[in-house]
Amino acid sequence: MALAMMVLLALLLPAARAVEGIRWQGWTDKLFVQAKTSRRLVLLDLEAVWCHWCHVMDETTYRDPQVGEILARGYLAVKVDQDSRPDLSNRFEDYGWPATIVFDSTGKELAKLSGYIPPERMRVLLQAFLDDPTPGPSVLNERRRATTIVGGPLTPQARAQLEKDHLDHYDLEHGSWGTVHKFLAADSAEYTMERTASGDARARQMAIQTLNAQLALVDPVWGGVYQYSHGGVWENPHFEKIMSIQAANLRIYALASAQFKDARYRETALSIARYLKTFLTSPDGAFFTSQDADQKQGEHAEEYFKLRDVERRRIGVPRMDMHIYARENGWAIESLALAGGILGEGEWIDRASRAADWIIANRSLGHGGFRHDAKDAAGPYLADTLAMGRAFLQLYATTADRKWLARSEDAARFIAGTFKGPGGAAGFATAVNAKSSASGLPAPQRDENIQLSRFMNLLSHYTGNAGYRADADAAMRYLSAAGVAERRPVGGVLLVDRELRADPAHITVMGSKADPHARRLFSAALQYASGYLRVEFRDDTEGPLPNPDVTYPRLSKAAAFACASGRCSAPIF
Repeated sequence: MALAMMVLLALLLPAARAVEGIRWQGWTDKLFVQAKTSRRLVLLDLEAVWCHWCHVMDETTYRDPQVGEILARGYLAVKVDQDSRPDLSNRFEDYGWPATIVFDSTGKELAKLSGYIPPERMRVLLQAFLDDPTPGPSVLNERRRATTIVGGPLTPQARAQLEKDHLDHYDLEHGSWGTVHKFLAADSAEYTMERTASGDARARQMAIQTLNAQLALVDPVWGGVYQYSHGGVWENPHFEKIMSIQAANLRIYALASAQFKDARYRETALSIARYLKTFLTSPDGAFFTSQDADQKQGEHAEEYFKLRDVERRRIGVPRMDMHIYARENGWAIESLALAGGILGEGEWIDRASRAADWIIANRSLGHGGFRHDAKDAAGPYLADTLAMGRAFLQLYATTADRKWLARSEDAARFIAGTFKGPGGAAGFATAVNAKSSASGLPAPQRDENIQLSRFMNLLSHYTGNAGYRADADAAMRYLSAAGVAERRPVGGVLLVDRELRADPAHITVMGSKADPHARRLFSAALQYASGYLRVEFRDDTEGPLPNPDVTYPRLSKAAAFACASGRCSAPIF
């Protein structure tokens, strides 16, 4: 059977998994008005469509007649796919998927619970809040941890403490950071690779151990990367393949291939790009969101993923989430463009450009911003425009086509005008629609502010616009605050700090874009092993570079110059 037909069947067949007996509804602006009117509490089941334990909870807990009876008697039952609502996903991200949140009729949180809840525990929980609707320990303990955001640049003392945490949190036996779930913590890995490039022998050992261990989560048949392994070892994978994981691993293994010259790392990047093309690419060239962990909903798929390609296809392909979100496309575009440049895979760059064109045509809000889906229930969300802004900047770096730099600046201006706090406040909010959060305005989210600070800082170097650097610093004021900076893993905050304190490596090719020798020099420049890199192509027919901060000599043939710390190399031919 053709793959397209199998994917369609895999998508449609599990669609009937809606839990019988419970009248689920979505998260809307009128939810708590409805709750007050009906004198009901609200149960939010925040799930992920690719999540194994979400399926198990649907098949057991929410099919339990007593659970259904209590919900019908005293609750509004709300079910939301967290990928569809970045505001809710970011707000409750600490609770994993499924996350179960109970509210009173005013929107006050009563309980926030993480992971699978069996039927018997759910019955007790639901009835307890009907009997006494006051906040439980899960909410009270979190309130005690709340902090005021008053950060600034990292002090030497704070930097030293984060460096210590980065090392202390590292798993010396198994690699990577953390001891329960094993996965590639991409920012921490990239920070460690940057330390390696500076001659840090311990960082080199950590980076290589982690990169080699993570290979256990690569699907040897279809390519792509499983989300994580549980139990503190790498041999117990959860088999969902979500775009954030594919994009992060593609980026890291492409950089690692250039830095360490290990053929396995190049092959891993190739396998991820192959998986994206085969399974997560739409007919129009944009990218789908994820592939399910389960071949059959609620049943662990370990035996299935041991099978060969033909045997898997005979049984059926796990369901794909065919939503096309701007955020996920931005992640994929950026990583494909970067990896395509590093590994010399021009077809990947073409695929990234095609996806970017589709998102521009189908997800643009105007004035540089992007919606999440074809139609959003809330938002706009920071993540969509941020991911696309970063994607455009990487496309400019990889192609030297100035239209992408202009798009990147449009996105940066939209972000600054839409998500930045008033009066120089620290950080950028995850969304702008106050109605998306029952208990207040959407707050900044750490990973988004890490990516935003890196984006705005690098954009300031490409353009010479100091306003972008000011926005990078505003994000850093949030990231460096107590209660934010020390959340593990800390590598992302250290990576931002490192980049804000130094200029990126800067390589400029001088020559005509029609000159094959100049093109070869530009391709070689793209293979430089760093995620903090400014690569430019100066063709006199296009006028000065956007940020003409270096004066280069005019030569009779194409040449490249490498600059750092206020000094440039002799011409490289």
